[in-house]
Amino acid sequence: MTIDQVLREFISGMKETGFMEYIAVFAGIISVWYSRKENILVYPTGLINTIIYIWLSFKGGLLGEASVNFYYTVMSIYGWILWTKKDQQQHTILKITSATKREWVQHLLFFAAFYIAIFFALTWLKKDFARGAIPWADAFASATAYTGMWLMAKKKVESWYWWIATNISSIPLYFVKHYVFTSVYYLTLLIMAIFGLIEWIQRAKKEKYELL
Repeated sequence: MTIDQVLREFISGMKETGFMEYIAVFAGIISVWYSRKENILVYPTGLINTIIYIWLSFKGGLLGEASVNFYYTVMSIYGWILWTKKDQQQHTILKITSATKREWVQHLLFFAAFYIAIFFALTWLKKDFARGAIPWADAFASATAYTGMWLMAKKKVESWYWWIATNISSIPLYFVKHYVFTSVYYLTLLIMAIFGLIEWIQRAKKEKYELL
């Protein structure tokens, strides 16, 4: 595809973008901004984004994306509960931390399990129900997102590595499926995720220093 064709596709896609997709995109950007700042509002704003995308995904026959956003919705509620827990002195219990080597192995196994399950599910569903699916690409974007959301709920620095992988894979994935504005959205999230990673690394170091 030439640059001229990409531009024409982009302009055409932007014209076809619906009002609900705009709301979902802006809610998602706001949610990521709050997550960078470790602000509890990451979850209510994120729920607006995920619920709308469940509807949009089913409407477009994108079952992989629908499952991801359903998972986001459930994990947002779970993360909301974890982030609000406080001790007797009313201090937040959950702190930003980095993963140990053992935890990294667990994260990779978690990713691998979801990748394999989603890949084979979409390969089967593609025949009759999800013709727009690209099993290997959808499975990668979904499994990295599943892992990232799980680790975000636990305030792990490594969640941002998985978000970066999700965003990089989602930019072309949504573009070829004609969700152009969503593709631009993931480009924005990629930039924000890089800054989020830097900020959380600094916060984790600060938390560790304060415990010494």
